[in-house]
Amino acid sequence: MAKTILLRPIISEKAEALSEAHQQYTFVVDKQANKIEIRKAVEQMYNVAVDSVNTMIMPGKAKQRYTRAGVQSGRVGAYKKAIVTLAEGEEIDFFGDI
Repeated sequence: MAKTILLRPIISEKAEALSEAHQQYTFVVDKQANKIEIRKAVEQMYNVAVDSVNTMIMPGKAKQRYTRAGVQSGRVGAYKKAIVTLAEGEEIDFFGDI
């Protein structure tokens, strides 16, 4: 269940700054998932206590790339993003195996 709700973590400079400063972790989640399901999935998958969940739907964007054959136009799909705040003292280590 948790693998179908939590699609992948977002690893960016902004997400890393949030995790270091405020114990907030960012995930791409299933568009149909609600906050309660996201909370249960994070608690089950990472064995942590979740304090709160904030969600937002990120709109799709038009992208272009320039190739030898000409301009390739396409679209990046919309997705749902969840920012999960953990309880005090909790931590998720995405890079533990490296």
